[in-house]
Amino acid sequence: MILVTGATGTVGRELIGQLLELGVRVRASTRRPDTAGLPDSVEVVRADLGDPKGLADAVRGVDRVFLLSSGPEIPTHDANLAQAAARAGVGHLVKLSSGRTGDDTATDPIPTWHRAGEQAVRDSGVAWTMVRPLGFMANALHWAGSIRDHGAVYAPFGQGRIAVVDPHDIAAVAATALTTGGHEGEIYTLSGPEPLSPGEQTAILADVLGRPLRYVEVAPAAARQSIIDHGVPDEMADAIMALRATALEAFTSVVHPTVERITATPPRSFRTWAEHHRHHFALADAA
Repeated sequence: MILVTGATGTVGRELIGQLLELGVRVRASTRRPDTAGLPDSVEVVRADLGDPKGLADAVRGVDRVFLLSSGPEIPTHDANLAQAAARAGVGHLVKLSSGRTGDDTATDPIPTWHRAGEQAVRDSGVAWTMVRPLGFMANALHWAGSIRDHGAVYAPFGQGRIAVVDPHDIAAVAATALTTGGHEGEIYTLSGPEPLSPGEQTAILADVLGRPLRYVEVAPAAARQSIIDHGVPDEMADAIMALRATALEAFTSVVHPTVERITATPPRSFRTWAEHHRHHFALADAA
């Protein structure tokens, strides 16, 4: 039995699907089981990483755990689940971390939170694997509204490039680590096949959609305000902007061979990801 936290997110849903294809029994934890929309074969349980007592039921009878947490509470949430897993006798925990956790110069919030979370996992005594993607192709979904409404992508740091990775490939690495041996104590930094700027991603999306799109660089302050306008707290908005700014650094543009080394399959390109998610960006009359 494998417990998947963050089960209703982009990576969690991919991972659950891949584990089911492998014939693995899956338990999924979510704060809202009634709206999870997961396959009937998945055991869905109500759990909150902020509630240590409630996690005991989630990990009972579980062999391995996939840990996905986010936001300022990452250190606490990771410690809560790792400690519950240790008490339940879980054999292996795979944590989805941040690629920049491995960048010693990165002192902004998100890698700092994940470093503390990783340490909490290590301190628990449960065998662990850290999965560190440099960036997510799925972040381009945030552009879907402006692409549909204005035929444009508005984003800061136009000169920056990140070797973004498909959540499908992140899930594939996690699934391999959870279902085969030899991954304990390993750190896997993941990337896609090439570093891309926002403008380059926009050009690929335009080609896939078959219509012209513009990339418009916006000032960081305006981008931050847009995040806040969508209901994100100031602290998290600052963390997101700090993460976006790292696209200007060399660390996030490095291509790593890890996905193919672990899964024996090359990582998917951004074009392939865009083709699979074309419907999110298509005009209503073309959908």
